[in-house]
Order: sequence, then structure tokens, then C-alpha cells
Amino acid sequence: MVGLGAAYGVWRWQRRDKRTRGEPVAKGAEAQLPFAADLLAACMAAGAGPREAAAAVGATLGGPVGERLAQAAAEVRLGGEPGTAWGWLGSLPGARGLARCLERAQATGVPAVEPMSRLAGQLRATRGRTAGIRARRAGVLATAPLGLCFLPAFLTVGVVPVVIGLAGGLMEGN
Repeated sequence: MVGLGAAYGVWRWQRRDKRTRGEPVAKGAEAQLPFAADLLAACMAAGAGPREAAAAVGATLGGPVGERLAQAAAEVRLGGEPGTAWGWLGSLPGARGLARCLERAQATGVPAVEPMSRLAGQLRATRGRTAGIRARRAGVLATAPLGLCFLPAFLTVGVVPVVIGLAGGLMEGN
């Protein structure tokens, strides 16, 4: 019985491992997005345009978000369509709003400092909620080993003597 449970656990773990191989890039991007939005807002508040701000932040930040920011800025600088260039940035998980804000600022010339700051706050709040959910889930999962340790002891000390006592009483009655 224990062997079947262990085999099932290993099978699930391997299956989960195969599904999450592409996630490190996504997790790295989600972690960088609030910081990237703050840096973009600061650059634009200092007077840089969306392209210049994206190039500066991309070169400084690195990682998946930095690389895509730098590439999108280079594409726009070389005459690429802003919707296409910023859309590639928006393909990162959670970066759609960032890409939309940069695209709108590039296409219309509307200052994007306020929307970018607001977006940075929203991204930080989302990241905080996600971290809280993970922390609560870890607390629940941490009780499973404790239950597995106490269950055999409960059965041995609490249930088995009662069953033996009942069986002994039934045997004496016959």
C-alpha cells in the first residue's frame, strides 16, 4: 500500500516536472515586471520617450523582461511597427498591460508616466497576492507529513486496543 502511494507520488512529481520546464522564464519575468514598470515610469518622468526608456531599462535590467524591452526598443528605433514590437514584449506572462502602455505612448505621444506608475502598483499587488496564496498553500502542505506520523500512532494507541477489547469481549461471550 505504501509502495503504491510512493509510486503514485513519484509519477505525479515527474509529470509536474515535465509541465513546469518552461516556467522558470515565466517566473523570472513575473518577478521583474513591477521593477521594470517602476524604472520605465522613472525614465519617462525624467523626459525620455517610451523607446529610449525601454532601451535604457532593458540594457540595465537584463533577464527575460530586459531582453524583450531592449529588443522591442531596437525594433521601434529601426522603423518597426510599434504594435508588433511592443506586442512581442506583451507575450510574456503578465506583461500585456506594460506593452499596451508603451505602445500607446509610442504611437500617440501621450505621456505614460501615470499609467506606468499605476501599472507598477497593480503588478506589485498581484505579486503580493500570489506570494500570500503560495505561503498559505505551503502551510497546508506542511501538515501532511505530520498527519502521516500521527496516524499510525493514533491507530496503534487508540484504535487497536479498543478493537482487541471488543474482540475479547465477543470471544468470552460465546
